[in-house]
Amino acid sequence: MEALAHQPVMADQVMELMQPKAGGAYVDCTLGAGGHAQRMLELSAPDGRLLGVDRDPAALAMAARRLAPFSDRCTFVHGRFSDLPRLMEQVGWQQADGVLADLGVSSMQFDQAERGFSFQAGPLDMRMDSSAGPSLAELLDTMAEKELALALRRFGEVRGAKKLAHRILEAHRGGALTDTAELAKLVPGLRRPGKTHPATQVFMALRILVNQELDELESMLRRLPEPLAVGGRVVFIAFHSLEDRLVKRRLVDLEGPCICPPGLPTCGCNRKISMRRLTKRAVMPDEDEIRSNPRSRSARLRAAERVAEEISDGR
Repeated sequence: MEALAHQPVMADQVMELMQPKAGGAYVDCTLGAGGHAQRMLELSAPDGRLLGVDRDPAALAMAARRLAPFSDRCTFVHGRFSDLPRLMEQVGWQQADGVLADLGVSSMQFDQAERGFSFQAGPLDMRMDSSAGPSLAELLDTMAEKELALALRRFGEVRGAKKLAHRILEAHRGGALTDTAELAKLVPGLRRPGKTHPATQVFMALRILVNQELDELESMLRRLPEPLAVGGRVVFIAFHSLEDRLVKRRLVDLEGPCICPPGLPTCGCNRKISMRRLTKRAVMPDEDEIRSNPRSRSARLRAAERVAEEISDGR
């Protein structure tokens, strides 16, 4: 029932931009509960194929149950989207007609206190894949205050990061930081109805740190447009300004333009245009969606299409 209740963010906009069709091959590289994937499979009937990728084994299992009616057209792979070309090759896929990356933590991960993403009492974990990499508690065992403060500032734009880093590490090393509820209490500020919890930015920063989310995204972006067939489309949904900025810069770079100094009569850089942006500005959820799904409020969607490579004249 949990998967069925999941509301995929900006699903209509995603499908409008990706345009799933019969016979197509589509990748949801952040499968989650499978909401977007279900829409892709429905729109690409009767023979469109889907490759579902997620670093969370629990998410794969949940999505497989949701997508059971389409099982003959689905393949599921446990892995990170930064490794997408190899994962596609592993299951015999060369290129895809569409790739979706819905970044950040999924709703079901956030709702399960035992995963450590929420302000409820849960372990200091925050790993999207609980079978790999150090947990938050293990990172705090070895981190210096300066390193933690830098992560809080960079990933969460947290005010007073230096003092908060000291407070967190002091509590952890003294044995007082026993769970995520205690961690939330260390963040100054009053929680007011209808307002964002004062620890929101702190938890986001720590989650990004634990899962190396920006490094993962940068790795994926560097591989574009490799996983896409000509005419194939990639759609990103970001919930953090740093993620959205990375996506925007890479898509702009792949579209061109010429980087020759102004005033040259002809282009000498021979930059190749390999993608065309479908969204010049980030697409945001409308008020109706934000009301029905408050977690969509910070979503920013960008998309691009692979084109046959051509030389940019820059003029």
